[in-house]
Amino acid sequence: MKVERIEIERQNSADSGAYLAVGASGTEAGKLTWTLRDGARDAQHTIVPSHMRGHGIAARLVDALIEDARREGFTIIPSCSYVAAQFERHPEWADLRA
Repeated sequence: MKVERIEIERQNSADSGAYLAVGASGTEAGKLTWTLRDGARDAQHTIVPSHMRGHGIAARLVDALIEDARREGFTIIPSCSYVAAQFERHPEWADLRA
């Protein structure tokens, strides 16, 4: 299955938010959700529909979270097992872990 071009959109409020992977046709291809906890963003869930898995969408969602953490100066609680696994694979992110 060919995956269309994916854009990452951010939806943030004061105490929660999400990173959405959106296809060119406007279809949601994945989501990473977070809530504010003790001053850090608690990455709680990363979800990619089964037919879209294996195309790097979840990794792109985490990358967007990491980029924002570097730019905005917040730390991350990796409650989501996928986000936690990515932190293990990327020791250079250790300074962003709450």
